[in-house]
Amino acid sequence: MILVCDVGNTETTIGVYDGDQLRGHWRIMTDVPRTADEYGLLLRQILIDEGINPTHIRGASIASVVPRITGPLAQACRRWLSEKPVLLVDGRSKLPITLDVEEPLTVGADRIVNTLAASRLFGRDAIVVDLGTATTLDCITSDGVFLGGVIAPGILMMAESLSRKTSKLPATELVLPKSVIGKRTEECIRAGVMYGAADQIDGLVRRVKAEWPRPNTPIVIGTGGLAETFKPLCREIEQVDPYLTLRGLEIAYRLLA
Repeated sequence: MILVCDVGNTETTIGVYDGDQLRGHWRIMTDVPRTADEYGLLLRQILIDEGINPTHIRGASIASVVPRITGPLAQACRRWLSEKPVLLVDGRSKLPITLDVEEPLTVGADRIVNTLAASRLFGRDAIVVDLGTATTLDCITSDGVFLGGVIAPGILMMAESLSRKTSKLPATELVLPKSVIGKRTEECIRAGVMYGAADQIDGLVRRVKAEWPRPNTPIVIGTGGLAETFKPLCREIEQVDPYLTLRGLEIAYRLLA
């Protein structure tokens, strides 16, 4: 079994793969300060709670966009998982993909493994819409070329900014609004944030498709924590794979470790 960790700016998603099957997955807050020992204890406990013997983990694969977390987490995986190999994915990793951008080393590790996973699993040109702290569109060819993409403010970021920057607008749970025209303040906020974000995604996807440099129309894949929530609102998202990044990490480990 392989432990995979996708360290995002807000949340860290952890998974365990047994072959190509996702045996378990968890989300923890990224911005909670933890030492390597604390990460090690946490990892062992969540594995044990899931009925997984930590000694059965034969390696770990990590994609991180938060450098201060990368070191302690990697150290924890090595020390607390019986000194097994740990793969850190970044722009220098010798993966069978091409980063066709001006500064390849600045491409986020999550976008790198999304490129690997989308090209391997779908076998066609793809736009991966990753709904995390930021909303990113990754433009990927069927043969594993990352063409670049789009980075926009994330949905939670927009909602939190609205409540922080105003004196009377409350923080509101992001659930599907009953209608666009809200009758209460909370409903107005939900409609503005949810439908506004959905239309932003659809509009960006259409613009990307209009500039697509290849003759084939790309498939649009939603991933990330909010992908399933927004699938009913976004006309352009064709498929949802909330754990595409974790699968990319599992594939990367098999290829490089």
